[in-house]
Amino acid sequence: MPQALLGLHHKACGVLDVRGYYDHLAAFLDHAVTQGFLRPRHRSVLSVASEPAELLDRLAAYVPPTVTKWTELEGGAGQAPPP
Repeated sequence: MPQALLGLHHKACGVLDVRGYYDHLAAFLDHAVTQGFLRPRHRSVLSVASEPAELLDRLAAYVPPTVTKWTELEGGAGQAPPP
Protein backbone atom coordinates (compact mmCIF):
# COMPACT_ATOMS: atom_id res chain seq x y z
CA MET A 1 0.00 0.00 0.00
CA PRO A 2 2.81 2.52 0.53
CA GLN A 3 3.34 2.90 -3.23
CA ALA A 4 -0.36 3.60 -3.65
CA LEU A 5 -0.25 6.21 -0.88
CA LEU A 6 2.59 7.96 -2.67
CA GLY A 7 0.80 7.79 -6.03
CA LEU A 8 3.37 5.44 -7.57
CA HIS A 9 0.68 3.00 -8.72
CA HIS A 10 -3.10 2.98 -9.03
CA LYS A 11 -3.87 -0.69 -8.48
CA ALA A 12 -6.32 -2.18 -6.05
CA CYS A 13 -5.22 -4.75 -3.51
CA GLY A 14 -7.43 -7.59 -2.46
CA VAL A 15 -7.49 -10.15 0.31
CA LEU A 16 -9.59 -13.30 0.15
CA ASP A 17 -10.74 -13.66 3.75
CA VAL A 18 -11.04 -17.44 4.09
CA ARG A 19 -12.76 -18.38 7.35
CA GLY A 20 -12.27 -14.90 8.76
CA TYR A 21 -8.47 -15.09 8.72
CA TYR A 22 -8.12 -11.40 7.78
CA ASP A 23 -10.95 -10.04 9.96
CA HIS A 24 -8.47 -8.60 12.44
CA LEU A 25 -6.41 -6.93 9.69
CA ALA A 26 -9.51 -5.24 8.25
CA ALA A 27 -10.63 -4.20 11.76
CA PHE A 28 -7.18 -2.78 12.49
CA LEU A 29 -7.20 -0.72 9.29
CA ASP A 30 -10.73 0.52 10.04
CA HIS A 31 -9.57 1.47 13.55
CA ALA A 32 -6.58 3.31 12.06
CA VAL A 33 -9.04 5.36 9.99
CA THR A 34 -11.21 6.23 13.00
CA GLN A 35 -8.10 7.24 14.97
CA GLY A 36 -6.82 9.45 12.14
CA PHE A 37 -3.72 7.41 11.31
CA LEU A 38 -5.01 6.34 7.89
CA ARG A 39 -7.13 8.32 5.47
CA PRO A 40 -10.35 6.66 4.28
CA ARG A 41 -9.28 7.06 0.64
CA HIS A 42 -6.14 5.05 1.40
CA ARG A 43 -8.08 2.41 3.33
CA SER A 44 -10.21 1.89 0.22
CA VAL A 45 -7.16 0.56 -1.64
CA LEU A 46 -7.48 -2.78 0.18
CA SER A 47 -10.62 -4.81 -0.45
CA VAL A 48 -11.46 -7.72 1.83
CA ALA A 49 -14.09 -10.30 0.89
CA SER A 50 -14.92 -13.84 1.94
CA GLU A 51 -16.10 -14.99 -1.50
CA PRO A 52 -13.86 -15.01 -4.59
CA ALA A 53 -16.58 -13.62 -6.88
CA GLU A 54 -17.26 -10.76 -4.49
CA LEU A 55 -13.57 -9.91 -4.26
CA LEU A 56 -13.18 -9.96 -8.03
CA ASP A 57 -16.23 -7.68 -8.39
CA ARG A 58 -14.77 -5.23 -5.87
CA LEU A 59 -11.40 -5.23 -7.63
CA ALA A 60 -13.05 -4.70 -11.01
CA ALA A 61 -15.10 -1.77 -9.66
CA TYR A 62 -12.14 -0.15 -7.89
CA VAL A 63 -11.57 3.52 -8.62
CA PRO A 64 -8.20 4.71 -7.30
CA PRO A 65 -8.18 7.75 -5.03
CA THR A 66 -6.78 10.93 -6.47
CA VAL A 67 -3.24 11.19 -5.17
CA THR A 68 -0.51 13.55 -6.31
CA LYS A 69 2.83 11.79 -6.52
CA TRP A 70 5.20 13.26 -3.99
CA THR A 71 7.77 13.71 -6.77
CA GLU A 72 5.36 16.02 -8.64
CA LEU A 73 4.61 18.34 -5.73
CA GLU A 74 5.85 21.90 -5.81
CA GLY A 75 9.35 21.83 -4.38
CA GLY A 76 9.97 18.23 -5.42
CA ALA A 77 11.11 15.38 -3.20
CA GLY A 78 11.00 15.62 0.53
CA GLN A 79 7.56 17.18 0.83
CA ALA A 80 4.66 15.24 2.27
CA PRO A 81 1.66 14.49 0.05
CA PRO A 82 -1.36 16.78 0.48
CA PRO A 83 -4.09 15.66 2.93
